[in-house]
Amino acid sequence: MQYNQLGKSTLEISTIGLGGMSLVPGKEKVNGNILAQIKDFGINYLDTSDLYDRGENEKGIGKLISGERQDWILATKVGNKWKEDGSGWDWAPSKAYILKAVEDSLKRLKTNYIDLYQLHGGTLEDPYDEIVEAFEQLVKEGKIRYYGISSIRPNVFLKYAEDSQIVSNMMQYSLLDRRPEEYLQQLKSKGVSVLARGSVAQGLLVDKPAMEYQEYSAGQVDTVQQHLADIAEKHGVSKLALAIKYPLLHDAVAASVVGIRTEDQAADLGKAIQDLDKVSLDLYDPILKSLSAKKYTSHR
Repeated sequence: MQYNQLGKSTLEISTIGLGGMSLVPGKEKVNGNILAQIKDFGINYLDTSDLYDRGENEKGIGKLISGERQDWILATKVGNKWKEDGSGWDWAPSKAYILKAVEDSLKRLKTNYIDLYQLHGGTLEDPYDEIVEAFEQLVKEGKIRYYGISSIRPNVFLKYAEDSQIVSNMMQYSLLDRRPEEYLQQLKSKGVSVLARGSVAQGLLVDKPAMEYQEYSAGQVDTVQQHLADIAEKHGVSKLALAIKYPLLHDAVAASVVGIRTEDQAADLGKAIQDLDKVSLDLYDPILKSLSAKKYTSHR
């Protein structure tokens, strides 16, 4: 496993991370085995959110890593508040809510600090100054080490990159969603790393039948799948390795954050990690030549 510095922070995170949202509620034994497996692979970055399973995801992770907290770079998110009737959630990015929510997350995660605390979204209408004040206060208090954002809105994440001390932006990024590439170097120049989520494009880059995805037709997705299968066979690597390595071939990207639901999927990930060193950018030429990159059209 290789490790990258996360933006301008001192955090060294594994180039493959686990998205905790994929862990199945109530499957404590399975989830524990998954964490044990990925830890053996060298994975140390674990990402969750107070939104997932109404906080139960944080609770489950906190319980599973309580005896080995020091072995993990633990990240969670804030900004969405569940409605009392459970019908959904509201966007609540106020300083007061952030300061309250972090206490709840710390309790659920059974820890006294969070390595990376991320704003879970964001709009231009948000109270920007007080949001940053909240994060900076939490850093000073030692409750969080660093803060970042999770956003695919350029006019939002660029503002934070320019005017705050964020160290990361989590954004959807894969062979079938290359929109972040327009901004990678701009973020890197500000000391902000990208955490790539969705690198397998909901399974379309691994084993899911072709369908429309983002602005690509089912036919275009099928063409990419055929190219991936050919490349995998020719070079003796898995399609999963090709999917999760693509974002990592761009130096602004610190990690591909993947979801694992079963022990078999964890084993497949372990095999894919062994293939990563065999994968270079030129392998993707047939795909990149056949599929033009899209750009963000909103929130610019």
